[in-house]
Amino acid sequence: MSRWRPPAEKSTALITRQGHERLKQELDRLWRQQRPEVVRALAAAAAEGDRSENAEYTYRKKQLGEIDRRVRYLSKRLEMLRVVDSAPSNPHAVFFGASVELENLANGEVSRYRIVGPDETDAPLGLISIDSPLARALLKKQLDDEVEAQLPAGPVRFVIVDIQYQPAG
Repeated sequence: MSRWRPPAEKSTALITRQGHERLKQELDRLWRQQRPEVVRALAAAAAEGDRSENAEYTYRKKQLGEIDRRVRYLSKRLEMLRVVDSAPSNPHAVFFGASVELENLANGEVSRYRIVGPDETDAPLGLISIDSPLARALLKKQLDDEVEAQLPAGPVRFVIVDIQYQPAG
């Protein structure tokens, strides 16, 4: 088995101000708190002797590699992201950063989603990526427009009930 992996799909390099702050805090926590703790634990495990049979040493080496990979990714990603913290020129249409309330035309169920960058998605909180099929279907639509999105369960039709933008800050 080879280590080759197909390249990841290019994701949109947009992020909200809150998402950018969260990623910066994660990078700071990894670099200033977690990594030094793991390095100290790794040094202590290495001092115990035979590393080939030292489970603590093996675990800490793996943990350090995971932290370093995430730090490298966040460092590069934060440089390329563009922070969007202003409302669009047409606040009556759906664009990046919009909170959109949708009514499912099949069952009348109402859902609210906020369109955010791919680095800050959280489905249980209703934060969906601008690269998702639903967000792509919603972009540039306006209040009372009907939208069909190809979701994992199949095509679903919605009507846009409300569009809001959070104030900058």
